[in-house]
Amino acid sequence: MRLSRCQCILIVAVLFNAFILCCLVVLQLRLENVNQEDAIVDVKSRKQGPVKVMERAMSSSISERVTVVIREFEDFENQVAETVKSILHLDEYIRIVIAVDKAPYPPLTLPEDGDVKVVSMKTSLDRHPNVSCPERFVDTEFVLLVPDGTIITSPKQVEKVLSAFHSRRGDVRMVAAKVGGEMTSQCFDMDVNLKQWTLTYMQGGAAQDTCNGLDGSHIILMRTADFHSLSRPYHRPFPQSLFIQTALRGWKLVQVPASTIPAKKLFTDPHNQWKHQTRHDSRLKAMYEEFGIKKVSWSNGNVEWYGCRKETARCFGTVVDDMPEYLYENRWTPPCCLRALRETARHVFRVLQKCGARYWLEGGSLLGAARHNDIIPWDYDIDLGIYRDDIDKCLPSDMLHQGSYTDSEGFVWERATEGEFYRIQYSAQNHLHVDIWPFHPQNGVMTRGLWTQSHRQDIDFPEHFLVPLKTVKFLEMQVSAPNDVKGFLELKFGKGVIENPQYPQPNKVQM
Repeated sequence: MRLSRCQCILIVAVLFNAFILCCLVVLQLRLENVNQEDAIVDVKSRKQGPVKVMERAMSSSISERVTVVIREFEDFENQVAETVKSILHLDEYIRIVIAVDKAPYPPLTLPEDGDVKVVSMKTSLDRHPNVSCPERFVDTEFVLLVPDGTIITSPKQVEKVLSAFHSRRGDVRMVAAKVGGEMTSQCFDMDVNLKQWTLTYMQGGAAQDTCNGLDGSHIILMRTADFHSLSRPYHRPFPQSLFIQTALRGWKLVQVPASTIPAKKLFTDPHNQWKHQTRHDSRLKAMYEEFGIKKVSWSNGNVEWYGCRKETARCFGTVVDDMPEYLYENRWTPPCCLRALRETARHVFRVLQKCGARYWLEGGSLLGAARHNDIIPWDYDIDLGIYRDDIDKCLPSDMLHQGSYTDSEGFVWERATEGEFYRIQYSAQNHLHVDIWPFHPQNGVMTRGLWTQSHRQDIDFPEHFLVPLKTVKFLEMQVSAPNDVKGFLELKFGKGVIENPQYPQPNKVQM
C-alpha cells in the first residue's frame, strides 16, 4: 500500500515526539540521581561537621597548587606506599611524582587510584628521553618534597607551610616542617666555594631562623620554577644535594615553628641500617665528585677530604702552556693538591736544611711567599733554586746514580727527564711535586747554562741576590729566599708583579 504525503509527515512527527519524550525521561532520571548524591554528600557533611568540610575544600586547593615529589628512599626497605596513601587520603586528585634512579626492585606496591607517577631517570634506548624527566609531570606552582615514611594526617599541615611561604621575607625560597618527633632540628649555614672546591658548614641559629639547611627529616615547599632551575634538582642524597645547590645561589630556608608531622620508622633492623648507611655514604661521595667538592669542613672543626691522596693520581692531567686545565673552568688548584704540595715542600725543606744546602724559593713559589706566605692558590708545583755544588751532599745518592729513589716516607726523588733539574714527587702514584733547579755562578751571574725556556722567569740573574740569603715565612716555616725579594721578582716577572696577581697566560684566561 502506498502512503500518501500527509501520512508520511504524520509518521515522522509521531516518531520525533516519541524521541523527545524519551530524552526528557532520561534527563529526569539523571537529575533525580544527582539530587540523591547531593543529599548523601550533604548528610555526610553534616555527620563530619564543618571542620571536615573545610578540610575537603582546603585539600582541593592544595591539589591545584602543589605537586608532591618523593625522591629519597631505599628499594630494599621503605614506607613509600604508606606515605602515598596518607597524601591521597587528603585529596585523591593531588599529583604525586616518585622520582627513582631506576625501576625499584622489589617493585613498589602503590594504590591503583590517584595520580601517582613513578618516573625512572635511567634512560633507555627504546624510550623517548622525555619519559625520564620528572619535571615533565610537575605543572603546579609549588613542589612539596616529602621524605619516605611521612604520614600527612590533615590538609592543615600543608596549608600551614603554604601560608608560611607566602609570609616569607628576603631571600627565603624554601619553607620546611619537621617530620618525626625524635630529634630537634638543627639549623646550619653553608659556604659553597666552587672556585676553591670547598664546602664549609657553619653553625646556624634556632630552627625558626633563616639558614641554608636543616638536619633531620622535613617536608620542604618551594616554587616549582626555583626547584627546576637547579642544575641537579633530583640528585641524591636528598636533601643534602638540594641544600648545596640552593646555598650556592644564596637562597635561605625557614622552618614552620611548633609543627611536627608523624612518620613511620625505618631501618630498625641492624643489617638494613648498615646497608642504608653504606649506600648513603657512597651517594655522598659520588655527589661531591660530580659537584666538584673536594674538601668539606664542619663547624666542629672536622675536615673530610674527597680529592686525591698519596695512593691515587693527582686531580689534573698534563699542564700545557703553564695553564692547568682547571683554570679554564674558572677554578683554582684543588685543596687536596695544595695539601700534597705543602707536605712535599716541607719534607724537601727539612732535607735541604739538614744538609746545609744553599737553596732558595724560586719563581711563583717565591711570589706566593711574598703575597701571603703560602702557595699561589692556582699554582700546581713548587720551584726551588740550589747551588749546583751542593747537590751531591744533599740529594740522595741512589737518585744521583740510578735516576730515582723512594725515601722512607714515600716521596719519590728523581732526575727529571725533560731537563737538567730534579723533581721530588708526593708519591709514585701522585705526581704533585717540587722542582729543584741547579744554578752556578759565572762572573757574578747565576746561570743554569742551558735553559729549556718553558717559563718567563727562566733567566740568569746577579748572584748578589743570594749573598747573603735571607729567610721568609712560607708554609708555616722559615725557608731560604733571595735577600731582595721584591727586586728579584720584578727582575723576573716585571714591575708590580707582587701587587697585581694574574694567571700565567692572562691573554687566554683572566682572573
